[in-house]
Amino acid sequence: MTIALTVTAKGQVTLRKEVLRHLGVRPGDKISADLLNDHRIELRPKPGKAASTIFGLLALSNTERLTMEEIGEAAAAGWAGEE
Repeated sequence: MTIALTVTAKGQVTLRKEVLRHLGVRPGDKISADLLNDHRIELRPKPGKAASTIFGLLALSNTERLTMEEIGEAAAAGWAGEE
């Protein structure tokens, strides 16, 4: 299946829903783009969790309490795609 995309004056392209669905990505997920030698690109979902998965996490009452240092380390690991 071929899908035509339009390049804006700013050089941006919006990926259509069917492209995102095919990649299995949702809002907040990251996409990796490899530039190939023959003027093509290869898109694939970037591993890791979306930042939106942490929203509301601190509101849970049944989680253990962490120090600011532990929170900082967990946030850095999450942004790096580590678990």
